[in-house]
Amino acid sequence: MRANKQASPKVREWKVAFRDANLSVVSPAPRDVWWRLLEADPNALITQTPDWLDCICDLGDYEDASCLYHSSDGRELVLPLVRRRALPRQLTVFASLPPSWGFGGIVTAENARPAHVAAVFADLAGRSGLRTSLRPNPLYAGLWAAARPPQALIVPRLAHVLDLDGGFSTVWKRRFTGSARTAVRKAERMGVVVERDTSGKLVPVFYELFRRSLDRWALRQHEPQWLALWRGQRRDPVRKFEAMVRRLAGGCRFWVAWVDGQAAAAILVLQGTNAHYTRGAMNQEIAGPVRANDLLHRMAIEEACEEGCRHYHMGETGTSAMLARFKERFGAEPHPYHEYHLERFPVTSAVEHVRQAVKRTIGFRELR
Repeated sequence: MRANKQASPKVREWKVAFRDANLSVVSPAPRDVWWRLLEADPNALITQTPDWLDCICDLGDYEDASCLYHSSDGRELVLPLVRRRALPRQLTVFASLPPSWGFGGIVTAENARPAHVAAVFADLAGRSGLRTSLRPNPLYAGLWAAARPPQALIVPRLAHVLDLDGGFSTVWKRRFTGSARTAVRKAERMGVVVERDTSGKLVPVFYELFRRSLDRWALRQHEPQWLALWRGQRRDPVRKFEAMVRRLAGGCRFWVAWVDGQAAAAILVLQGTNAHYTRGAMNQEIAGPVRANDLLHRMAIEEACEEGCRHYHMGETGTSAMLARFKERFGAEPHPYHEYHLERFPVTSAVEHVRQAVKRTIGFRELR
């Protein structure tokens, strides 16, 4: 999973004390310690790795600001963190992680206590930047909620996670619903062919399906097609997926379903200690009748089980009941959690007001 190393920026060290926790801090986090903690953290995700942070930095907007925290009781924690480039100090924006880059939050070999996370919050709140954003692993929602400082703005989120305990046979028999198993069998009877790629060969195929999906979502959401295309390609340019392939050394897995030689559906799964389904796209006219998406997830979940993953994260669900039902058919369970913002000025609320105003202007409809 490790890729070529980037040149590290200048290392800084400082200390932070908050209530009964005393931490010494090193930034950027030493990569050897970071990898050691990742290997010992059973809930770690690829999006919390140095390789993933390098993907973010490859696109040019951010630089490494990761932190290694040593506590006085011997615990070590790493916070994957990036800083926006080319901004004055007072306008600096930190994120763990930026929008559309998945889950961040701490990585540790031992169970962290709320006091440790509270001290991390205190360190971040004491910085001179405009805003620091945190979107932690949903499985640690309770830990972050217990440590949240009063001044932190919270944004409610909902993700779904499938427990892979017991292996694929158990997941298939006890966690997949009957309708999910029926859909998978239909796809197999209809001759859907599944191809898996880690080399990047299927990136163009995936991206073409992604563009088709943007058109479909625009129609359903009553959004101008050009706006949906601009937003989607700005959030997920093709070079982003190329960077993932280059940096993740086999951890970036594209699964494509073919029907009579045509690409019908595709999913992107990031696989390391745990698996994370992070993107999906399809040609609905072809994929829907043959249940291609169900077969893709069945095969990706089986592979995650075979490689010893504990969880198959199915990503952000939001308020969409339809999306929640789809994920729950595979046995994924809802995990409410919070995104946190530490701000010197109300940036988040201002951005949200503008976003809602634009939605009202165009008659935008949320997917339900």
